[in-house]
Amino acid sequence: MIRRQLKDIAPVPVSAGEKTEMQMLISPDEAPHFAMRRFTIHPGGFMPLHTNKVEHEQLVLEGEAEVVIDGATYRVKKDDVVFIPAGVPHSYKTLGDAPFRFLCLVPNLEDEIILVENA
Repeated sequence: MIRRQLKDIAPVPVSAGEKTEMQMLISPDEAPHFAMRRFTIHPGGFMPLHTNKVEHEQLVLEGEAEVVIDGATYRVKKDDVVFIPAGVPHSYKTLGDAPFRFLCLVPNLEDEIILVENA
């Protein structure tokens, strides 16, 4: 059993992004099938167009962002659920003056962030 407080999990900067950080809520070493992470993209921040080897299941906790998934642009906000298939190019850009926060669950498989050039 795992129980911890969000405030006790230190955020780590995401090097591929701008004004973006991640908290590992449940690591791949702690659960057999999925990892749970919370991302925060601060106002003016973004994650550039990239792909991952694993799918993403996401729940928006607060704020708004423009999310591009496989060439289609979506405006997402609190309580929206987002699915990003493995290998599909996607990006995030905050909208407004509030942080954009979301939970992201990924399978415990090998992953790699690959930036898409000329995005």
